[in-house]
Parts: sequence; C-alpha cells; structure tokens
Amino acid sequence: MAYKIGVIGDKESVLPFKLFGFTVLFADDQEQAKSALKKLATDDYGVIYITETCAAGIKNEIDRFNSQTQPTIVLIPNHDGSLGIGLDAIQQNVEKAVGQNIL
Repeated sequence: MAYKIGVIGDKESVLPFKLFGFTVLFADDQEQAKSALKKLATDDYGVIYITETCAAGIKNEIDRFNSQTQPTIVLIPNHDGSLGIGLDAIQQNVEKAVGQNIL
C-alpha cells in the first residue's frame, strides 16, 4: 500500500511543499493544527511533517501518535528557524534505538 505525505503549518513555511506533491494543510492556531493532524492521520498518510511551532501547541496529540507505527510524525522548523524541538525528538529516538546518544 502506498502512503501519502502531508505537511501542517503556517502558510509561509509549508506552501513550498506543494511543489513536491505533498498535501499541505495550513494551521495558524492550536485547534487548526489538532484538526489537521487528525484528518491526515485518519486518511492513510504515512508521514506527516509538522512545523515545530504548530507541534508545540499539540504535544499530547503528537505523543499519542508516536506510540503507533503509523503515521510517522516529523517536526520541521518554520520559516523563522528552528526551536530545537525536532532535533531533541530525533536525539531521543536515536538514543532509544541505539542505547546511547551518538549525535
């Protein structure tokens, strides 16, 4: 089965992803981000990219999906730059997989 890729965030940050054929949903507040995440997660999306700014407001929902195998949720910086949240998540996952932080 082929899975789709979706992107959630503010318009300036995620609009360029349309060029690659990704589904793009705009979210300017916590409720829009939560609704967009639920929509993509229930529509057979394998990977969902979310800007760190949007993810900060819906951490509980993202944590609930992280305990599942799909969808994979990846935090990306927005157009203003990184908050470091995505890198911390990657480091934690690497540490779980390898047993120590190799980054």
